[in-house]
Amino acid sequence: MLNTSLYKTKISGIGSFLPEKILTNYDLEKIVETSHDWIVQRTGIEKRHIAGENESTSDLIVKAAQKALEDAKMSVQDIDMILVATVSGDLKMPATACLVQTKLGARNVMAFDLSAACTGFVYGLHIADQFIKTGVYKNIMVCGAESLSRLVNYKDRETCILFGDGAGVFIVSRAQNTDQNVIMTSSCHAEGAHAELLWMEAGGTKMPITPDVLEKGQHFMKMKGKEIFKNATRTMAACCHESLNAADVKPEQLDWIVPHQANLRITEAVAGQFDFPLNKVISTVHETGNTSAASIPIAFDIAYRDGRIKRGQTILLTAFGAGLTSGSVLLKF
Repeated sequence: MLNTSLYKTKISGIGSFLPEKILTNYDLEKIVETSHDWIVQRTGIEKRHIAGENESTSDLIVKAAQKALEDAKMSVQDIDMILVATVSGDLKMPATACLVQTKLGARNVMAFDLSAACTGFVYGLHIADQFIKTGVYKNIMVCGAESLSRLVNYKDRETCILFGDGAGVFIVSRAQNTDQNVIMTSSCHAEGAHAELLWMEAGGTKMPITPDVLEKGQHFMKMKGKEIFKNATRTMAACCHESLNAADVKPEQLDWIVPHQANLRITEAVAGQFDFPLNKVISTVHETGNTSAASIPIAFDIAYRDGRIKRGQTILLTAFGAGLTSGSVLLKF
């Protein structure tokens, strides 16, 4: 029988993994009409990690998950559910989460994928929080992972300069009554009317893959950059305000904002909405590019392991993505 009182959710452990192979801006100069300076000026990106020929999205997750379990001082047998946020899973079916389950040697637990593009990890935390709060599960593995290098057209300068591969994992758990380091609030939204600002036209049931589709390149990711920039700034700022207001927390009380690592100019614009100092915004986009659903946990883990993020700090996560989706999570780490 379920407990009718709500529990609280804490972050027990985190981990991330970036593939060894690196694609620099100078490498891209040889592939498409662009330059290192042009890319840095517009995006802040200098390089991105690319999954190896024999590395799949589930492989990246497993390596990140092992680090998160170690950080949480847990065994995989402690995990009650595996949630994978991705738009670049190993297969159309089954879910990549099921492949992660068997590769990790996890128990016969609930495992599923979530598709919310770059907001996927925030959506995942929002959902996992409900399972923990209501007493259904005690320990949930929330994964954000992408192999987007396999979904972009390297003849399209608009997209190929942006995206990289990687994985990040949070272990979220039921907190003790006395624990103050918990998820304080979260919110998620979607505006489907803007779906065609960032999308993959083919590959679903509406337009299956055919020789004609492949020839026209309709299976690749497409983006309207200027419109995405405008909507990203608007939706991320709105979600930040929503979570801060819900928890009665002022921007100056935050130790860090960890935004989706889409583009440094977007990050700067969102921080500007709060007059929030950029030295309190975690940015790793220069070394990872946009890793979509993986970007927030990767950036968080990098800053945690280099000592910037510390236990007890108040941290705001915020993201936007194709859909258009958006969301935020406010937590005491």
